[in-house]
Amino acid sequence: MTTQSYGQFCPVAMAAEILCRRWTMVVLRELIAGSTRFNELRRGLARMSPALLSTRLKELEEAGLIVRVALGQPEVHHYRLTEAGRDLRPVVEAMGLWGQRWVQTEPSLRNMEPGLLMWDMRRNLDCSPMPDRRCVIEFLYPELREARRHWWLIVDRGEVDLCSIDPGLDVDLYVVTDLRTMTRIWMGLSSAGAATDDGTMTVSGDPRLADSMGVWLGLSPFAREPKRVAEAVGAG
Repeated sequence: MTTQSYGQFCPVAMAAEILCRRWTMVVLRELIAGSTRFNELRRGLARMSPALLSTRLKELEEAGLIVRVALGQPEVHHYRLTEAGRDLRPVVEAMGLWGQRWVQTEPSLRNMEPGLLMWDMRRNLDCSPMPDRRCVIEFLYPELREARRHWWLIVDRGEVDLCSIDPGLDVDLYVVTDLRTMTRIWMGLSSAGAATDDGTMTVSGDPRLADSMGVWLGLSPFAREPKRVAEAVGAG
């Protein structure tokens, strides 16, 4: 791996040489969350260039954190965490909990991205309260440009798919809100119930799906962690 060394034998410094390059921790976040193929990783890293993603994956492979496994066709493979890579799960989770507790909300909400939000909602969706049939939920963000305005979650007996192009299926539930409101809900800063009560979200369609939205809606793994306020400098 080509990176400048801290020149220290301290294990923190040694680990930082591998983990603290730009994008590395969020690539690991995606791998730990279950993404294994390059295109899956790209969906969770929408603002990372493919070239840089390839570079970081190669570096992680060289560091022994992942292995690349062929799938039987030329240039078709997936990435699997090694024991060393899997051992980073509590490190990544601890960073997420710290960020949820202490990083200010407003700067985070300047970085809204509908594709990333919907991808995270898709993989954290709880299918257990869903009817035992295919369910189609359309999310509409009216303030976005047309190409980014409509998103569909398709849930079929435990499998969840995400579409940004109309799949041509009957919609069971319509959810209309703005991206900021939905991002706040995903982060655990609000709730679907609160948003419908204050009029920032409207939900129409299957009453069973509407009533259980607070259960099945896929939120951030850290959404239950309450925000904390850092002490002001000089306070006392």
